[in-house]
Amino acid sequence: MMQAARRAAQTVGSRTKWLSLSGSRLASQKTQPELTAVRYKVERGPYAVIGDAHASFFNGLLGPERVITEPDECDSYNIDWLRIVKGSSRVVLKPKSTEEVSAILRYCNEQRLAVCPQSGNTGLVGGSVPVFDEVVISMRLMNQIISTDELAGVLVCEAGCVLQSLEEHLTRVGMMMPIDLGAKGSCLIGGNVSTNAGGLRLLRYGNLHGNVLGLEAVTANGNVIDCMNTLKKDNTGYHLKHLFIGSEGTLGVVTKVALQCPTLPKAINVAFLGMKNFESVLEIYRLAKSELGEILSSCELIDRISVENSKSALGLRSPLSDEHDFYVLIETAGSHLAHDEEKLETFLTKLMDGGIVDDGTVTSEPSKIKSIWELRERLAESQTKEGYLFKYDISVPLPHFYSLVPVLRERLRDYNVRFVTGFGHLGDGNVHVQVSTPDFDEEVNAKLEPFIFEYTAKLHGSISAEHGIGFKKAKYLHYSKDQSAIDLMKLMKRTMDPNGILNPYKVIC
Repeated sequence: MMQAARRAAQTVGSRTKWLSLSGSRLASQKTQPELTAVRYKVERGPYAVIGDAHASFFNGLLGPERVITEPDECDSYNIDWLRIVKGSSRVVLKPKSTEEVSAILRYCNEQRLAVCPQSGNTGLVGGSVPVFDEVVISMRLMNQIISTDELAGVLVCEAGCVLQSLEEHLTRVGMMMPIDLGAKGSCLIGGNVSTNAGGLRLLRYGNLHGNVLGLEAVTANGNVIDCMNTLKKDNTGYHLKHLFIGSEGTLGVVTKVALQCPTLPKAINVAFLGMKNFESVLEIYRLAKSELGEILSSCELIDRISVENSKSALGLRSPLSDEHDFYVLIETAGSHLAHDEEKLETFLTKLMDGGIVDDGTVTSEPSKIKSIWELRERLAESQTKEGYLFKYDISVPLPHFYSLVPVLRERLRDYNVRFVTGFGHLGDGNVHVQVSTPDFDEEVNAKLEPFIFEYTAKLHGSISAEHGIGFKKAKYLHYSKDQSAIDLMKLMKRTMDPNGILNPYKVIC
């Protein structure tokens, strides 16, 4: 059946008015999440409260059209994409240059005003929105592509460039981004770098620590740190760029990035396979590594409930007619179609002869590839259509990749839970575990945390594989980091941001 499927597939002006957040007004909007400070009982830090003198400075620096103070407009910067955390900032600044970012931070540091750097606001751990009334620094207007070196394969751009826009730009010159995310249409490259985002191509191209050749960042006191190297080899002293990659805006604000970009592949194939048990999933990955080798670019696991959610919530269609307990999506990317198809055919034949898969389809047709990938990329969206979603991003040894999901189903059996599901990047051990409830449920939350992090730690896994620590996981960092490492992180924070103004309440408590 799979062979037949393969053959078929191939034929603004703002008023300067500083208002406190109105709880009653927000309460009347049913889609508004509860204030983070209230839900999680957070105490505000020793920061100044913004006033007219601060407003006057910001307006003088940026002009009123790039200083947002209208409460309704500010709310879109206060609420995260998942709608699970909410701050109460009443000023959003939109710089257009590194010099403006520097001036903003220097002033805020002198005035003891806390700031929250924000990129595309697609983060999933509450790291990109304020907790209280921090000044939001939106990077969206710093969106210029500075240079493209086709021979060296290097792109230099500002931090506010949208990931998908960079992908489209590179495609025109035969290159591609080393990172691919479901949120690529709205996430910004500076945020990707600041969170060390993983995504769908990490198996092939590695994480951003290996693909960022250089960057520029502004520290809390306004100093511009120029590490804008475009060489692939530079072994001169400390690799300071790594301080900012994954620091989530707590050590500095990334303003420019130099990225190593691979050549655009000439031949792409996608296989979508269905099977009845997780043991078959592991066997598929083992064979994929040995048979597909250098052309294997992605290997994703999706469970049955996740596919059902995408079909019911978004109207998407599964490429397979029958339902299966597990699905594996495999992508190959190479430079020679006949060579890649031969390797893929050998791989698929071994799967079928060994009875490892129950059904499958494979295609090299771009429209069908896009349709299959849409099913995977929109999983998070489908599961947030209704109710509240407890979302966890962990990495564990491959034999335990899916083990947490049935454990949680049993643990939450007597609670008002809509579903527990899991999907993720099988190729790098990163599973996304989702628990859906009609509304935020304190009892369910207490059953999940810290249990999930304790479970992960016992397996010697990581409590955050790619989404970062943000606000949501700050108090659980010790499950993945030794106290000696946490102490060093705190020392770095005190050294680089002694007043603690950069993205407070995030990463380290």
